[in-house]
Amino acid sequence: MKLDNYWMPFTDNRRFKARPRLVASAKDMYYVTPEGKQVLDGLATLWCVNAGHCRPRIVEAIRAQAGSLDFASSFSLGHPLPFRLAERIAALAPRGMGRVFFTTSGSEAVDTALKIAVAHHRLRGEGTRTRFIGRERSYHGVNIGGMSVGGVSSNRKAYAGTLLTNVDHMRHTHSEGNAFSKGQPAQGADLAEELESRIVPLHDASNIAAVIVDPVAASGGVLVPPRGYLERLREICTRHGILLIFDEVITGWGRLGAPFAAQRFGIAPDLITFAKGITSGAVPLGGVIVSDAVYEPFMAAQGGGIEFFHGYTYSGHPLACAAGIATLDVYEEEKLFENSRNLAGYFEQGVHSLKGLPNVIDCRNLGLIGAVELAPRRGSPGERGYEAFEKCWDKGVYARPVGDALAFCPPLIAEKKHLDQLFGTVADVLRTLT
Repeated sequence: MKLDNYWMPFTDNRRFKARPRLVASAKDMYYVTPEGKQVLDGLATLWCVNAGHCRPRIVEAIRAQAGSLDFASSFSLGHPLPFRLAERIAALAPRGMGRVFFTTSGSEAVDTALKIAVAHHRLRGEGTRTRFIGRERSYHGVNIGGMSVGGVSSNRKAYAGTLLTNVDHMRHTHSEGNAFSKGQPAQGADLAEELESRIVPLHDASNIAAVIVDPVAASGGVLVPPRGYLERLREICTRHGILLIFDEVITGWGRLGAPFAAQRFGIAPDLITFAKGITSGAVPLGGVIVSDAVYEPFMAAQGGGIEFFHGYTYSGHPLACAAGIATLDVYEEEKLFENSRNLAGYFEQGVHSLKGLPNVIDCRNLGLIGAVELAPRRGSPGERGYEAFEKCWDKGVYARPVGDALAFCPPLIAEKKHLDQLFGTVADVLRTLT
C-alpha cells in the first residue's frame, strides 16, 4: 500500500509517512494495529468515541438504515429520523432550548451558530449587531468563521488575510498561578471582566452579536475555566443583550458527567454547538441547539417563505441520524453519563499522579478531560510532547499531543483498569524523556 497519495489532515505528513501508525480495527476501548497489537484509546480518538468503538447497537442501526433509506434531502423534503433525533436531543438539552439545526461537523455547526446569531438580531431590528468576540486558545473548527472566532494561533496565522475582521478575542483563562489545580481553578473569574472592556469603550453592545467560548478549551490544551468565570460571562452577555454561544463539540454528550457542560455549570447559553459524541464518531454529524427565544423571531417574520437561508446537503442525513439515535440509546441504557460522573474522581487522581515526574509543569482536569503539560525544549517547542506521544503509542496507549501537553479523554465506557493502564504508561514514558 502506497502512502504518498493521501494528504493527511492536521498531520506532519513527512514524519508520519516515514514512521506510520496505522490501525486496522477497533473494539470498545482499544485499537488493533495491522500487526495485531492492541492500543488503548486514551482520547476517544479525537474527543469523539464516547460510547466506545464498534458498539453493536450503533453498527446495526447504520447497517439497517443503509439498506432502507440511504439518503434523502432535508431541503423542503423530510424523512422521520432527523425529527426523531431532534426530539431526543431537545429532551436532553437545557430547559428552553428546544430547536435543533443539523450539520455534518462541528466546524459547520460553529459557522451555522454565527449566522443564526446575526440573523436573529437583524430580525429583531438590531442589524448593527454583526461583531463577534472569541477567546485566545479556543478552537472552533477550521471553516473561515470558526477560525476567525477561534484563538489557536497556528490555525490562524497562514490565513490572516482571509479571516473575518469583525472579531475580537478575550484572553484565555490559563495561568501559571493555577498550575496543578484539581478541577476548576479557584482564581481567575475576574478574567471575564475583560468582556466589558470589549463592549463599552470599544464597540458598544449595539454592534456585538455574540460571544463564543468552549466551556473547557480542550483542543487549546485542556484549559479549565476558573470558578465563576463562565457564570460571569453569562451575566455580562445578558446585561448587554449579547448572545452567548457554548461550543460543546467536545464537552457535550457526557464528557463532564451531564449531557452538556451548560448543565454541569448551571448556565443557560443561547446556542450550543455539538458534534463528535452525538454518534460516538461512527458517522459525521453535528448541529446547533437553539433557544426558543432565539428561534421564535425567525418564525414570526413577516412575508412567509424560507426563514433562514442556510443549510448543507447532508443536514439530517439518514445514516447519521440513525447512528445518533442508537448512540443516545447506548448512553441511556448503559448509564454512561453516570459512569462519567462516577469515574471523574479516579480520573483526576490519575492525571495528578503525574505531578513531580521529569519536565511536568502542570496537570489539569475536569470531568473526563485532562492534560499533563511538559516544559518545552529550548528552541524546539512541541517536540517533547510529540516524543511522549510516539513513545506512548509504542507502549500501547494513545494520548494526543497538543503542543507540549498530552491530552486525555477516554471513552465513557472506561473502567479503572483502563485508567491505570493509561496513566501508568504515560508515567513510564515521562520518566524516559530528556
